[in-house]
Amino acid sequence: MALLTAEWRRLHAARRKRLMEMVGTEAIVVLAAAPERVRSRDTLYPYRQDSNFLYLTGFLEPDAVLALVPGRRHGEVILFCRERDREREGWDGPRLGPERAGAALGVDDAYPISDIDDILPGLMEGRARAYYPLGLDAGFDLKLIGWVNRMRGRGDGRAPQEFLQLGHLLDEMRLFKTEPELRLMQRAVDITIDAHRAAMGAAPGATHEYVLQAELEREFRRHDAQPAYASIVGAGANACILHYGANASRVRAGDLVLIDAGAEYRGYAADITRTFPANGRFTREQRALHDLVCAAQDAALAQARPGAAFAAMHEAAVRTLSEGLLRLGLLKGRVEDVVADETCKRFYPHKTGHWLGLDVHDVGEYRIDGASRLLEPGMVFTVEPGLYVPADAAEVPAKWRGIGIRIEDDVVVTRGGHRVLSAALERRAEEVETLMARA
Repeated sequence: MALLTAEWRRLHAARRKRLMEMVGTEAIVVLAAAPERVRSRDTLYPYRQDSNFLYLTGFLEPDAVLALVPGRRHGEVILFCRERDREREGWDGPRLGPERAGAALGVDDAYPISDIDDILPGLMEGRARAYYPLGLDAGFDLKLIGWVNRMRGRGDGRAPQEFLQLGHLLDEMRLFKTEPELRLMQRAVDITIDAHRAAMGAAPGATHEYVLQAELEREFRRHDAQPAYASIVGAGANACILHYGANASRVRAGDLVLIDAGAEYRGYAADITRTFPANGRFTREQRALHDLVCAAQDAALAQARPGAAFAAMHEAAVRTLSEGLLRLGLLKGRVEDVVADETCKRFYPHKTGHWLGLDVHDVGEYRIDGASRLLEPGMVFTVEPGLYVPADAAEVPAKWRGIGIRIEDDVVVTRGGHRVLSAALERRAEEVETLMARA
């Protein structure tokens, strides 16, 4: 398991140390693993660890709690986890257990989760502040608040006097990716590229959207990955539905197919979108809008460099799309007015990108003190302009209606500019047609 190697143990330890330095010796940090979720009766959803818990530990099991106690003489990093249980492991799989957690995860102490009521309140005594992500696990929220209230009831002033949200501290740490993280993200991207190519190759013979979804997700699993989010496979006018999820309509020869899908590998997400003709050849109108979206992405990418504002990418994409839509006749007016009024929101209602990492829409502020955040090396984000002309858009000629196009790539800021992690995947219309012809 990649996140339990010596390299990752050192990385997790460095993250915990940095977080403890940030909160100071008068605080305690408490973080619970993601709870298991019931899907129906006695079946569960596939388990996915809480991203912050994964970021600090690399531990993949539920029923666990991490406590960071800066300056504690007998160990600052304490983990509570499930004990080994031969019977339950026969049903659910192997457990690490407290006995092995210290060496495997690099924590100072590990205790059975069943002992948390006796141990964790004592760790909180004398700490002025408790950092904790309230609202993620209602059951543990109540337990933690109950401990503190009982401590306060003693009246000895030893209970934490305030709860502080942990999120903003970890958000800033997670925003900047290290080389080990970028290696995992590149692997997630490479798997996703294979998946998109497989779906494009299968499109001419596909009867329904779910056939293409199956091609995608087969490639994910074949490479020991899983979907980072619900795959979007929209044919024809379904491509105009931004979060389309049914993936059940027929695929017809003249359709464009929009696929927005990404693999998650060792917790890190890719997020790539391509739009291609089901029969391998763009029509004139499809090609015109596809070329325009490519141009908008080029304009946005030109702004991806250290010191540039994050919002500059969106502004560049909007201007390019506005100019193109005026030229094609889908909008009317002066370009300055169309850009100022954001008229192209009719056909481009979303932003041009988002942070990417352990979450597909990853953490991190987009604005600082009211201004757009400036890009720095190590930030990873998507660049994803699009155009969506609904089938009922009566104000435009019929030849444009029902065309939905998005092109999305994953980008990391470098010292000298940026690197497109997904650059190997065919993007321009002629590249897509050539790929599909070969397939």
